[in-house]
Amino acid sequence: MTAQPLLEVQNLRIDLAIGNARFPAVQDVSFTIEKGETLGLVGESGCGKSITALALIGLLRPPLSLAGGTIRFNGKDIQNLSSAEMRKLRGNRISMIFQEPMTALNPLSPVGRQIAEMFVLHKGATWKEAERHAIEALASVRVPAPDRRVKDYPHQLSGGMRQRVMIAIALACGPDLLLADEPTTALDVTVQAEILDLIRELSAAKGTAVLMISHDLGLIANMCRRVGVMYAGRIVEHRAAEDIFRTPSHPYTKGLVASLPLLGARAQHGQKRLQEIEGVVPPVADFPVGCRFNPRCYAATDVCHVDDPAVTELRHGGYVRCHHHD
Repeated sequence: MTAQPLLEVQNLRIDLAIGNARFPAVQDVSFTIEKGETLGLVGESGCGKSITALALIGLLRPPLSLAGGTIRFNGKDIQNLSSAEMRKLRGNRISMIFQEPMTALNPLSPVGRQIAEMFVLHKGATWKEAERHAIEALASVRVPAPDRRVKDYPHQLSGGMRQRVMIAIALACGPDLLLADEPTTALDVTVQAEILDLIRELSAAKGTAVLMISHDLGLIANMCRRVGVMYAGRIVEHRAAEDIFRTPSHPYTKGLVASLPLLGARAQHGQKRLQEIEGVVPPVADFPVGCRFNPRCYAATDVCHVDDPAVTELRHGGYVRCHHHD
């Protein structure tokens, strides 16, 4: 552990504009990532995970906007950087693997050129040098016949190959921080394992810190040392991964963990169906008063419908937002 985190996020707020009204899509989100660490961010779709990552690299677009908080990277505040300053940082020191490579990659440009652009823009390489680096980058992510694949367009590649190209682009300049937003979505299980092994190996080799965003708890348990559980725009529990899965504190975290399929275990106890959390994540414009999880919570009482729970530090590290976490 270092004295100064690589990334420090304090009280992040992201607003959603609907007409003349503004609603907090993300509110009071705080976390740190150490150099070389992998932090997991989990939760259902619509909880604010992806827009949190986009805010970190200045890619929020209307109707979303950064409305408050501090984003400190390597000791420097970056939330108010100009577009030109953020472009120097984005793709160079901080990179992102986007959720869907087919929409993130340019369909009109060969994948080799899209990788080569990173070396031209951030490393001052010539296009000839950059093309050679692009072949090396594809080889590093185990793309077969990289000297031929650099000429292919995204539609000519499989989903797994496109994801490898995205990783090659993200890691081309040796970033200090990698934001991985659902990096294995819609991939076969065997391909998922290969992609995760690849991220792990490349991160370990270069000391890159990773923010791993996913709704797949198995993936998070396998990749991360610490985990933040996000619900309705807030982190409701933040602890060591081992503690999250062994002794979850927040009712939402308990529901997520209980919904995991465990081979053989449920059948032995006569349980034929997976547990589920009733209801859905509320829309941003209709967050409930009090605890935002109260409409779906089995432990909710009167206080949960009135008072917003404060952050409670846990005895063995981490914190939780819940009136009844004990």
